Amino acid sequence: MIRINDIVDKISDYNPSADLDIIDRAYIFSARVHQGQVRLSGEPYLIHPLEVAAILADLKLDEVSIVSGLLHDVIEDTWATPEQLRDMFGDDVCHIVEGVTKLSAITSSSMETRQAENLRKMILAMAKDIRVVLVKISDRLHNMRTLQFHKEHKRKDIARETLDIYAPIAGRLGIYWMKKELEDSAFMYLLPEEYNKIDMLVKNNLAKGGEYIEIVKNLIKQKLDESNIESEIVGRYKHYYSIYQKMLRQNLTFDELYDIIAFRIVVDNMHQCYMVLGLIHALWKPIPKKFKDYIGTPKPNGYQSLHSSVIGPLGKRMEIQIRTHDMDKVARSGIAAHWSYKEGKRTTDEEIRKTFKWLQDLVENQAQFRDPKEFLENVRIDLFPDEVYVFTPKGEVKSMPRGATPIDFAYMVHTELGNQCISAKVNGRVVPLRYELKTGDIVEVISAKGHTPSRDWLKFVKTVKARSRIRQWIKIQEKERSLPLGREMCEKEFEKHKLDFNVEVKSEKMKKVVEDFGYKDIDDLIADIGYGKFTPHQIAKKFIPEEPEAQESLLTKIIGRVTKKKKDVGVIVSGVDDVLIRFGKCCHPLPGDPIIGYITRGYGVAIHRSSCVHALRTDPERRIDVNWREKSGQIYPVKICIVARDRVGLLADIATNIAKNSANILNANTGDIDENNTSTMLFTIAVEDNGHLDKVVAAIKKVKLVQSVVRIS
Repeated sequence: MIRINDIVDKISDYNPSADLDIIDRAYIFSARVHQGQVRLSGEPYLIHPLEVAAILADLKLDEVSIVSGLLHDVIEDTWATPEQLRDMFGDDVCHIVEGVTKLSAITSSSMETRQAENLRKMILAMAKDIRVVLVKISDRLHNMRTLQFHKEHKRKDIARETLDIYAPIAGRLGIYWMKKELEDSAFMYLLPEEYNKIDMLVKNNLAKGGEYIEIVKNLIKQKLDESNIESEIVGRYKHYYSIYQKMLRQNLTFDELYDIIAFRIVVDNMHQCYMVLGLIHALWKPIPKKFKDYIGTPKPNGYQSLHSSVIGPLGKRMEIQIRTHDMDKVARSGIAAHWSYKEGKRTTDEEIRKTFKWLQDLVENQAQFRDPKEFLENVRIDLFPDEVYVFTPKGEVKSMPRGATPIDFAYMVHTELGNQCISAKVNGRVVPLRYELKTGDIVEVISAKGHTPSRDWLKFVKTVKARSRIRQWIKIQEKERSLPLGREMCEKEFEKHKLDFNVEVKSEKMKKVVEDFGYKDIDDLIADIGYGKFTPHQIAKKFIPEEPEAQESLLTKIIGRVTKKKKDVGVIVSGVDDVLIRFGKCCHPLPGDPIIGYITRGYGVAIHRSSCVHALRTDPERRIDVNWREKSGQIYPVKICIVARDRVGLLADIATNIAKNSANILNANTGDIDENNTSTMLFTIAVEDNGHLDKVVAAIKKVKLVQSVVRIS
């Protein structure tokens, strides 16, 4: 168990001038307010803030960060108030603790909505002080280390959020050891069978792999010694989640994977990095298109290194990373390696500001999304960029997400340039606006005054900034058309009830109505009435006595009165009953999957998985909260793809294992057998929920010669 003295000793080692008194006071205060509280493990709650503070000390952060780690839960879980923290420990500590505190006032029944609003709050706080997110990730890291004490459904929810949000943020901050641990922990709880399988394969391969690592290290050291280059050489297996992703992405077995062993060579200066690269390429043959120069073109988080894949001893492929000691420090600690933050200063260094441009973009873009689910989805897009590096005509490097187009590039430079873009040149040649940019491209945007964005651009742009600016422009144009229409509709509706809309619109009551509908401005509400989001009757009825008959909802008006939902259909539509529900055939959602509803015209509410591409392309204004019923007794179709080596009785064994687990085969397509004697089979089966599906998939995987079983859309 960690003790406060251990933490103080760590801090004294890397910062002898640290103010240890404030850390002692924070520890005493935390112990007092958490007294009597216990964690699910049965341990005193105080152990958790101590562990969080210890992780922050491992990152060599300043006293404010350590104090914030010790106090990060006191506002949320104890009687302590922000005012007390501000008086006792200062504004910075109070800001950080408030930034990591969840919004207790959120009453929405949707977990995704709560998650989105808490994330929005944290992003705004971390834009002001990056230490907010360093404390939050340290908090999440210790929670993942003790996740086994939660119930299974809670474990999966926390693990999914960790994989979707916190691991990518750690990666964007350049703290890769945290990213890897968060990913592997989440992987273990989300897909335990796959995790255990890879764990067993790696451990079985360790002895052989360990010998191979030593052979390669000795060969590299011998080569570098001949050139009098001092170095540190480390060899390791890639982490489990990375191995699983590569197996899934390339449809390979563990034995078919290459370069799962990586070597890191650390030298004294940048000149030696390129010398070592030449020596390695002279020693082993480099693999074409597998070289990346992150020294010449650093990652947005400041990461620098040379990466090259080569064919090493015994014909095995392996990855070599070459960097200096300073680069290695940043690669291990990311933004925490910048001493300017350890001293608690707001740095003015241009390179650090560039490092956090992605964060500023998140803050800027979040204001464009009123729908929490849409905001959450766009944050996820921003956190998984998989960059390419392109150049302006003046030679300035721009980092773009893979698949980005000249339109994305134009909006990255300036909103007006994006709005007025008419064409683009890449490497001196005119290209279509949907052209996907590649690393090394020189991009020149051609614009014309008076030109305006096209709605079709939304079909292919990749960046959140481009998408939000295009939607913003479209919304302005729609407002100009729908505002007079909405006003006319309201005037007629109010007239029916002998009311003067032009008089009521200036009243205090109308201000309250505007707030109740979630708007700041009456014109925005009127424009949305003209657009069809609300009916004028919904506004008018706030000004007239309650009518005896039930009022039609927007949902009923759009869908029609005749639509009725089936009994026990398995889904609850937020605040609405008697509505037709149908499930998207594109993604086949199952109970347990995160889902969203989309209001169609005349066909009820379509239910999709939250990650479904078709659902994400729908108009956010027509999305509605939906939830699974506790128990519906329904069965649902789902498609799975099975890849296996062909043999006599294979199909019979697969069918038997499906039937043994109470699932029904609705359709089967066994496909052809390729030259490697491998068969790819597509099955549609009926199951009760995603837990039932997991059991069926696990049973199929036990069939002899089955290589993979994947749920598909």
